[in-house]
Amino acid sequence: MLNEIDLSRADLNLLVLFETVLDEGNVGRAAERLNLSASAVSHGLGRLRRLLNDPLFLKTPKGVVPTDRAKELATPIADILARVRSVISTAEPFDPARASRRFTIGTADGFSVFLPPLLDEIARNAPGIDLVVRHMQMETALSDLDGRLIDVAIAPFYELPARFAAQPLYEEEFVVAARSGHPFLKNPTLENYCRMQHLLVAPRGDLRGLVDELLESRGLSRRVALAVPNFLLALDLVSKTQLICFLPKRFVAMHAERFAVDTTRLTLGLGSPSVQAVVPKAALMDTGLVWLLDVLRRSG
Repeated sequence: MLNEIDLSRADLNLLVLFETVLDEGNVGRAAERLNLSASAVSHGLGRLRRLLNDPLFLKTPKGVVPTDRAKELATPIADILARVRSVISTAEPFDPARASRRFTIGTADGFSVFLPPLLDEIARNAPGIDLVVRHMQMETALSDLDGRLIDVAIAPFYELPARFAAQPLYEEEFVVAARSGHPFLKNPTLENYCRMQHLLVAPRGDLRGLVDELLESRGLSRRVALAVPNFLLALDLVSKTQLICFLPKRFVAMHAERFAVDTTRLTLGLGSPSVQAVVPKAALMDTGLVWLLDVLRRSG
């Protein structure tokens, strides 16, 4: 009887509301995304709090933050909604021309070269599809997928747990970028490279990366004069200073018209990592997500 009473009080829309508020971290943005008023979202949260006997979200000057209980509930609620969406998607095949849906993609700006062709495809064949691109840390990518904070993670992945599926998009090459006319471009040797001042893309603020480890294995070192949090800022600064930086070749080419930057290869053993689109295997029952993966594959 208790289970029957609890289920009679439950409303699937409340779980969707929970997921959206958790994703947005802001009641107003969640309301806009759900096409509801802020008061309707607040009322729904009140019902959910009474049902789950927890405040769930606490107000801050910048929005709301989840309680510990809400964090615990995030994964099971995401799993419930994923299963429901899978049932619905199998009952009604996904039609991109008529679909109205939002996908959230997690990536770093250096691997965002898929966006222009993806947006072209959406504009031509899926006008009701919206995208959200979130900056993603590799350390949290898989937990973000598990928690449904993102639908797809796009980055170089080297090892994945069995519960995830990977769609290869393209192989990337890292090249040394420098402002046009930089002296290093005339003599791009490893020894000359070590004499330069370097810029490092380090989202966590580290002053040491894989390049430093590879140099150290050869008994060499470099001076990292500046660390920045993203690739686009690095590219901008490289174009305006004497700093040089290893950057993804496709990313530099995509922005070539905006920045006076040239590139050169340097043999160091970085390899050509495969950039992949990663999703939970359970999510492959969602025909809309399968469509997105196919478009991403063709965009690569």
